[in-house]
This record gives sequence, C-alpha cells and structure tokens, in this order.
Amino acid sequence: MPPVIYKITTYDEWRAACAEGVYRGSDDDLRDGFIHFSTAEQLPGTAAKHFADRPDLVVIAIAAEALGDALRWEASRGGALFPHLYGTLGTALCSAPRACPLGDDGVPILPEPLPAPPSTSDQP
Repeated sequence: MPPVIYKITTYDEWRAACAEGVYRGSDDDLRDGFIHFSTAEQLPGTAAKHFADRPDLVVIAIAAEALGDALRWEASRGGALFPHLYGTLGTALCSAPRACPLGDDGVPILPEPLPAPPSTSDQP
C-alpha cells in the first residue's frame, strides 16, 4: 500500500483539531465510524466527488505506517481500496495543511506538489 495518505478537511476543522492535538474526523467520518483518507491517485476523485463547491479546504499528509493497525484498507468507490482510520488522528503525525482553493468549476485545486508527512524523526 502507498506509504503516504491524505485527508481533505476544512481549515476550521483542522485548526480546532490542532488546538486539541487530535483530529476526530468530519461529520461524515463520525457518521461512518472511521476517518476517510485517500491515496495520491485517489485524491483528485475524492476532491471532485465530496468537496466540490466547499470553500476553505486544506489537505494534510500522513505516513500510513504511523497509524498502525487502526488503519485499514477497504473497498470503496469503484471497488478500489481506500485507507480508513478506526480511531483518532494525532495532529503531530500530520503535515502542515496546504490550501485547496476552488477552481472555476468549483472543484478544489490540489497543491503541487502534495504535502509530505513529517519524518519519523520529527515524531514525539
């Protein structure tokens, strides 16, 4: 599985999570019982399908191995395996957020290059 996974969320949700040190997930994540992530290849489809016309978005990167056994790869859109975290996400494991402004078509524009997670030597 890919070594880096990504989460799109709102800046306000991420700022609140950083204040607490833990991201518990979006309303959709809480409803589904896990935090939804995407690989780099899945991220454009996720942005278009689930985040179109939503302003103030950011993307963060996480090293998949840092999440341990709580991260599961499960079939989702089109049968592709998507990373799902069954638990909370420590914000120290994540990159700094990178803005995803909306394009003229309302689809978030992903930053290039995508953010990289902190190195494991940066972890507490």
